[in-house]
Amino acid sequence: MVKRSVVGAHYGVRDWLIQRVTAAYMALYTVAFAFATLTLPALSYESWRGLFSGRGMQLATFLFFAALCYHAWIGMRDIWMDYVKPLGVRLLLHAVTVLLLVGYLAWVARVLWRL
Repeated sequence: MVKRSVVGAHYGVRDWLIQRVTAAYMALYTVAFAFATLTLPALSYESWRGLFSGRGMQLATFLFFAALCYHAWIGMRDIWMDYVKPLGVRLLLHAVTVLLLVGYLAWVARVLWRL
């Protein structure tokens, strides 16, 4: 009988695809944001406020940061699983990573919508 040993993340195609989709969205947003920034009449507070006053830009920006956090989570989770062998330390690093990423996303929501 062969004893199977699970080592590392190895979540396969689903995580690979999520990484590619989030990266593609972040790339598209970056191009659109650069275009929007370059077409501003002036780089002033009023122009920036006007750029982010629309719900579409707020939603696109929030989705950008949500994609960034999810992309980062997959990458960091795989790093912790591949290189940190003690289970307790790995779980602690997973928990700290999740808490930080959720906190960052809540901060973005607060900035965008002044909650």
